[in-house]
Amino acid sequence: MEDIIQILAEELKRPPQHIQNVVALLDEGNTIPFIARYRKESHGAMDDTTLRTLADRLQYLRNLAQRREEIRRSIDGQEKLTPELSDAIDNARTLAELEDLYRPYKPKRRTRATIAKERGLEPLALLLFSQARDLAEPEVLAEDYVNQDLGVGNVQEALAGASDIVAEMISDDAAIRKALRALMQRMAVLRSVAAKGKEEETSVYQTYYDFSQPLSKVQGHQVLAVNRGEREDFLKVSVEMDREQALICVRRAVLVPGGGAAAFVRAAAEDAYDRLIAPSMERELRTALTDEANEGAIRNFALNLRPLLMQPPVKGHVTMGLDPGYSHGCKVAVVDSTGKVLNTAVVYPTFSKMKREEAITTLARLIEKHGVEHIAIGNGTASRETENAVCELMGRVKGVSYMIVSEAGASVYSASKLATEEFPQYDVNLRSAVSIARRMQDPLAELVKIDPKAIGVGQYQHDLPEKRLDETLGGVVEDCVNAVGVDLNTASASLLRRVSGLNAAIAKNIVTYREENGAFTARKQVLKVPKLGAKAYEQAAGFLRVPESRQVLDNTGVHPESYEAAERLLSLCGYSMEDVAQGGLGELNGRLESFGVEKAAEFCGVGVPTLRDIAKELCKPGRDPRDELPPPILRTDVLEMKDLKPGMVLTGTVRNVIDFGVFVDIGVHQDGLVHISRVCDKFIKHPSEVVSVGDIVRVAVLEVDEKRKRISLTMRGLPKE
Repeated sequence: MEDIIQILAEELKRPPQHIQNVVALLDEGNTIPFIARYRKESHGAMDDTTLRTLADRLQYLRNLAQRREEIRRSIDGQEKLTPELSDAIDNARTLAELEDLYRPYKPKRRTRATIAKERGLEPLALLLFSQARDLAEPEVLAEDYVNQDLGVGNVQEALAGASDIVAEMISDDAAIRKALRALMQRMAVLRSVAAKGKEEETSVYQTYYDFSQPLSKVQGHQVLAVNRGEREDFLKVSVEMDREQALICVRRAVLVPGGGAAAFVRAAAEDAYDRLIAPSMERELRTALTDEANEGAIRNFALNLRPLLMQPPVKGHVTMGLDPGYSHGCKVAVVDSTGKVLNTAVVYPTFSKMKREEAITTLARLIEKHGVEHIAIGNGTASRETENAVCELMGRVKGVSYMIVSEAGASVYSASKLATEEFPQYDVNLRSAVSIARRMQDPLAELVKIDPKAIGVGQYQHDLPEKRLDETLGGVVEDCVNAVGVDLNTASASLLRRVSGLNAAIAKNIVTYREENGAFTARKQVLKVPKLGAKAYEQAAGFLRVPESRQVLDNTGVHPESYEAAERLLSLCGYSMEDVAQGGLGELNGRLESFGVEKAAEFCGVGVPTLRDIAKELCKPGRDPRDELPPPILRTDVLEMKDLKPGMVLTGTVRNVIDFGVFVDIGVHQDGLVHISRVCDKFIKHPSEVVSVGDIVRVAVLEVDEKRKRISLTMRGLPKE
């Protein structure tokens, strides 16, 4: 375990004691959000992303240690474990290195080499492979191994069998494989060509019909693209390596200068490379490339998901949600400021001039009846026509603005069991309109109801390892929910189950308890909920908000274990709980600094990071960190693709950030692409270094291709505002 702690400390560049503390906290069953927020002194204030990286690596290293012991036991059981081999097993740092060491001792299926050994040819193979200087000619040595009873009919068959044994020995040599792996990672090329019969066929894979890229430079999205093209029979993919370069590496490892049987061993080495090592290495390298590309795509998905979930809510307004459509019409839902459905309708603005007029009249009537202030329009089919109708509507009804909302996953949610339970009285299409309206009001509360994979801010998500993707995205959702906090009296079960320490069953029990007993009036009252024990309460309490509580701290991020410390801090700085409730702590931080933060922390019985967090919460009880972000763009006009002209400067919202660029919603139906080379004036490896999903950015139009529905944008060289 000490080795693992040291490795993690070196990789994360953190003190070993901090790593040790986190490992202990994880092993005790504490969640990442709880550790990140309420145990900062133990780990030096690592953020949740770093802690999740630590937890993932810890699991990998523990699995590696387990595999190390399994291999050691297996080899020892064969009575072949030497001190040197044992040391090599201890020093292996990757699973690939471990498996290379185990390869010669691993139970094998029946190979050409094992058949040759059964025929008594192993002594001949070892003799020839020794390459002693005074060795007789191989043909002479092989005469002694001709044995009709064992199936060795002549000298040539004996030498062929011995060659098979030597080839397998060379292939199983861990040092040779390690050297070849390093060489191929530096010099090999990933190559793809059109599959037979597909050369002239138009497809999304045309870029890869004649593609090659060094393994050291190939991008993750390219790996995933050729993999998919291969699966769909559009591409033939291979890893190509200069054969002579590889053979030099193998020969250098096995040939003894001036030794006997050199020609025999050289031929066996070439056979080992061509028949055994090269195919094996190709599979291994492609697997490694795919694993790395998968991890990169998952990281990118998580990177995009976080800011999408943390988009600023448009709270406190009656909102109309529009789910556009052609044949089935545009579904309409009006929800109040809390998300409660007030009215629904279906209109047909795309059918005819008369139907369009009827649609606008119906929408105007709903707006006036319910006092609608904002309209959320889904960005799917018929979104452009619906947006045009809304703009005409706003010419008749004043004081209304609209926003295009990503409807990714809305159809998945509306057809789900959860939506059926939530809205049994509405059909699938109307549920989708409700979801779109609520997404504008509170993106996080609505998006937690949807499988993160369906939200649509990744690339190749359907090709990625499902378990790993679910774990990572689930972690992001959990971190976001806990960063914002959850109102115990209004949160849905979908939201509550993402709270640290809670699960789906406890979340449902909380909602049931609330329905049967009325609103919670204190945090500690949640302990009465079935199945919610002391450990779950410890993990969850700080993230639950109870605005109705007489204890002001119940509506802050201050953990109940720190209430006494908070009261001491207030007393120390001359304040009371009443001041907290009235928001009158404007000078708290100044008084704290005057007294001395470290001295105050000691007086309050907590660490400095915890004290600063308590002070921050006391100054803004019930605060929502999303309110500090730039508000979303609400539009009052509409642009069409034909209105765009090169050089036009617009403000837009970042919808997706991927390896090769950024997709930006500029108010037309089609998102524009800012290629990575045009994101900023400096070199960047990934667009996420500069922008995130949800960012409001200024862009200039470079090119508009209406036929292909492509808009090229730039973020470089824009005139100053």
